[in-house]
Amino acid sequence: MKKIMSAFLVSCMLGLNVPPALAVTSNNIKDIQKDYWAKEQIETVVSEGIMFTDDDGNFNPDKSMTRVEFVHALLKVLSNNNLDVNIKNSFEDVTESNAYYNDILRSQQLGLVYGYPDKTFKPNNSMLRSETTSVISHITKDKYVDCSILNQFTDKNTIPNWAKLPYAKSINYGIYVNYPDESMLEPNRNLTRAEGAVLLAKLKDKLCTVKPQYIAPKEDVLGIEHLSVSKKAPNNTVQITNLRKVINQGNVLAVCFDSKFESKKHSAGDIVNFVLPEALYTDEGSMLLPANTKLVAEVTKIVPPKKFNKNARVHLLYKQIVMPDGKAYDIKARPFTKDNALKEGPWMTTGKVALSTISLGIVGAGAGVGFAFIPTHAAIGTGLAIGIPVGCGVGLIVGLLTPGLNYKAKEGEQVMILLMDDASIAK
Repeated sequence: MKKIMSAFLVSCMLGLNVPPALAVTSNNIKDIQKDYWAKEQIETVVSEGIMFTDDDGNFNPDKSMTRVEFVHALLKVLSNNNLDVNIKNSFEDVTESNAYYNDILRSQQLGLVYGYPDKTFKPNNSMLRSETTSVISHITKDKYVDCSILNQFTDKNTIPNWAKLPYAKSINYGIYVNYPDESMLEPNRNLTRAEGAVLLAKLKDKLCTVKPQYIAPKEDVLGIEHLSVSKKAPNNTVQITNLRKVINQGNVLAVCFDSKFESKKHSAGDIVNFVLPEALYTDEGSMLLPANTKLVAEVTKIVPPKKFNKNARVHLLYKQIVMPDGKAYDIKARPFTKDNALKEGPWMTTGKVALSTISLGIVGAGAGVGFAFIPTHAAIGTGLAIGIPVGCGVGLIVGLLTPGLNYKAKEGEQVMILLMDDASIAK
């Protein structure tokens, strides 16, 4: 009978924490309705990794587009988002901890979006519509344009003198935005993310107008190879080209914590480093990443343990691959779990509940013996028979109702991560 009861308790405890089913995050954009004016262009830039949604799947179309967001997206359109950086950082307000640090240097190296005379870049400042138009004019092929083309807009007199020719040129090429009033350019207003998506989608469709020095060299696919890190990975293909190795979106990589991690000692915004202890090869034998490659992740959210035995969850966004030689490449990846978060597994939770059950079972046994010993020694067996089940029952309830576990990982502990976008590594 005792064996049957023990087996029942264990099976109940295991049932409380079933290993997560693996899932792929949907690409649906939650805050873009079917009739939204820029829906098509937004879906294009998101599906091609030019712009991104936030952790909740929202695009935030009316939010202002920052300088660094525009730089990152523009480099992607020009296929120069993996350009090797060979200049030094000259900006006083830009450090390696900044998002898209390498993209800012790539922009400076190519001459896309310049910094300011005071040696700052102001990466989080919003882009003005006139500034964006100036950049597009700068990178497109020179041609004669007549500024009288601006006369069709009722606010032509609000265009700064330095921006009139760029506006005339960009309008001539059809790479501009005049929403919501088609008769107005509103050059001195901040560019919204929706407007940025429209401009970038138009530029992408008219790459033939861009000067050759701003576009990456022509790329030829040499072959398709495969990874076998996880059989449950949504994708396992790798493109090998003459310029780079592209680990396609949906692939799964195995990475290890490079130091001990405890969720209760971290918060959103913290940087967590991971490492590849061994080189990553395709099934066909091409080396993609050398041993000791570092992956840099940012903690986006930590959900603390909750009552009823709900464990803490750690949400991470993997943002960068750093090679042993210092070369860095941007990535977007998350833990390969049901909710894209790290948490303690079912066996750790079972151990917590079992420990609570056993501990209070011992207490119950001791109490039962104590109470039985007072009237007569012969009643000890009865005390044990009563005390152990009661103590174990209370222990089980306590173990199930109390908060769950914080997340802990040892140095070298392995986790699987899912690429949310193609990871491109230059040859």
